[in-house]
Amino acid sequence: MGARISLRLKISQKIIMRSIKKSLGLWAISVAIILMVPFIATQFSSEFNWGLFDFIFVGTVLFGAGLTYELIARKTGDVMYRSAVGVAIATAIFLVWVNGAVGIIGDGPINLLYFGVLATGLIGSIIARFKPQGMSRALFAMAIAQALIPVIALFIGEQNFSPSVLGVFILNTFFTVMFLVSALLFRHATK
Repeated sequence: MGARISLRLKISQKIIMRSIKKSLGLWAISVAIILMVPFIATQFSSEFNWGLFDFIFVGTVLFGAGLTYELIARKTGDVMYRSAVGVAIATAIFLVWVNGAVGIIGDGPINLLYFGVLATGLIGSIIARFKPQGMSRALFAMAIAQALIPVIALFIGEQNFSPSVLGVFILNTFFTVMFLVSALLFRHATK
């Protein structure tokens, strides 16, 4: 009897590992295809000027996001949960990308506050053990942190609101709404 259970467990583990390897392979291929766009643009445009570090950074961020999605979303077959994870990760990637490329509030150190938003989500997710209700709270906290950053920047007297104060608030509102969408999807996943 024990040998049968052990055999079934080994077979299940092999199937899971095969599935994970397949998913990682698909993510690696997807990242390579995505990186072809800036690679080709770099060859034909002097304005598009990516170096090796840019490709490594973006490739690592995209592959890491795919890996994170696979590990977290694999915990459940719930479509709402998977959608919430996807929206949260896509929003976080876009936040890192925009902030890294041009900065959200000009190009000064005030932009480092946006990494606090991501840290809030990471810490909240770990505390929640990736359970839907806790993830919903973590994403609500991220949305609040995101919304507060331009207010803090105004309060401390940040001068470099590029392109404008209104533009910064609109962009922050976009990220805030996306984190709220993810939070609400997690909340629905709990029902």
